[in-house]
Amino acid sequence: MSLEIKVPTVGESITEVILSKWIKKDGDAVEMDEVIAELESDKATFELTAEAAGTLKTIANEGDTLAIGALVCTIDGATTIDSASEAIKPVKYEATVAVNVTEKTTSVLDVKIPAVGESITEVTLTRWIKKDGEAVEMDEAIAELESDKATFELPAEQAGILKTLANEGDTIAIGTIVASISGGTASAQSPAKAETVAAQNPVATANNVAYADKTPSPAAAKILAEKGIDASTVSSTGVGGRITKEDALKAEALKVAAKPVVAQAVAPVTAQSGERVERREKMSPLRKTIAKRLVAVKNETAMLTTFNEVNMAPVMELRKKYKDQFKEKHGVGLGFMSFFTKAVTEALKDFPAVGARIEGEEFVYSNFADISIAVSAPKGLVVPVIRNADAMSLAQIEKAVVALATKARDSKLTIEEMTGGTFTITNGGVFGSMMSTPIINAPQSAILGMHNIVERPMAENGQVVIRPMMYLALSYDHRIIDGRESVGFLVRVKQLLEDPSRLLLGV
Repeated sequence: MSLEIKVPTVGESITEVILSKWIKKDGDAVEMDEVIAELESDKATFELTAEAAGTLKTIANEGDTLAIGALVCTIDGATTIDSASEAIKPVKYEATVAVNVTEKTTSVLDVKIPAVGESITEVTLTRWIKKDGEAVEMDEAIAELESDKATFELPAEQAGILKTLANEGDTIAIGTIVASISGGTASAQSPAKAETVAAQNPVATANNVAYADKTPSPAAAKILAEKGIDASTVSSTGVGGRITKEDALKAEALKVAAKPVVAQAVAPVTAQSGERVERREKMSPLRKTIAKRLVAVKNETAMLTTFNEVNMAPVMELRKKYKDQFKEKHGVGLGFMSFFTKAVTEALKDFPAVGARIEGEEFVYSNFADISIAVSAPKGLVVPVIRNADAMSLAQIEKAVVALATKARDSKLTIEEMTGGTFTITNGGVFGSMMSTPIINAPQSAILGMHNIVERPMAENGQVVIRPMMYLALSYDHRIIDGRESVGFLVRVKQLLEDPSRLLLGV
């Protein structure tokens, strides 16, 4: 008999995937949980694992587009021990178990990766806040997860003893079990622990060896394959004897340390200063998503950039005159971002196409202004949104900017706070940028780039005067925004900033 392996559900909005690569070939022997293929959707790449040990029979071909639920392959000879008859038969197991401890049944709660957004199909387990075997309280944060859009915490859904099943650094699909929480005394006695492992790993060999014994996790298998290390020689510390990522890294270190040193008669070499060293660092999910989206925007939009310059003296004088009273009354400083945000929202009323977007063969216009503010966070660029900025005062905008920037730097932004938006403002001037061509934040159609303020000689009324000048750049999608609208929008922003009283009078 054989076990069918089908394309799993990877997200609400994903209906098909591409089988990009067979990692194991037709006829190969595979172990349970071993990675057998790579699948790719329009949003992410993920791994397909074997759900039992046996012989792989491939059905789909590399490059095929497969619907969710479509048959990909079968595993012949998938076996387990029937507890009553000891007969071997094919079976597919789930990880939900009950543990018998000192003749009392203690339920075990599976902790799964929750759905965190419609377009997110997988996350990375960056850190275990609570360790294996520790007692946890209800709603206590036990792990830190990172998606391609945000970092968030995984809470305990009941009190008890934590049993971790995934490793730090693992990339995990939504809905996958990463831990279990059992009654407080379940892990206190070794017999109970043995029963727990046996219950969580019902597949066994004829010698009562757990199915996972010497079986590497996907992350560990990749390390062992790259370094040419035999899994049977690696010490395993995972559940049921599984080789964890940490086990593989330790084995790699031991292999390097064990390499014999060959003595050679060579002339002494004087140590050179300035060693040439390279360092490799894996791209984070956030950075991979940023890279894909930026390339997609360049390839899928007719992007152009128009420039202008603005005399910042009026805004700077207004800030200098009222900054103390403003902070005393509102509890927040008066920055440039509130003026630019307010100017943009006013200009969008005159040029609505700049705040519109393309969906299929339709233009979608909004009668509100949700302004995205680009923020440089420790893990990459994020773009939180100020909702209904057109209805806000300067003080309300400043408070919103501070709150979102703080959340971004603390990696506390939610998916909801970063989705939507009708127009984006980015300020490269804080890093000293003189001029740039910002890339559109899809599916929006335009983005305004601010730059540093430089005192330059300007001609005014036949006289040369020194003014604090800033270059402005508006990148826009020419499919929906014409040159007249893009230039007119930027000129309107310039007028409002050079005469801030217009913002109060609406003229």
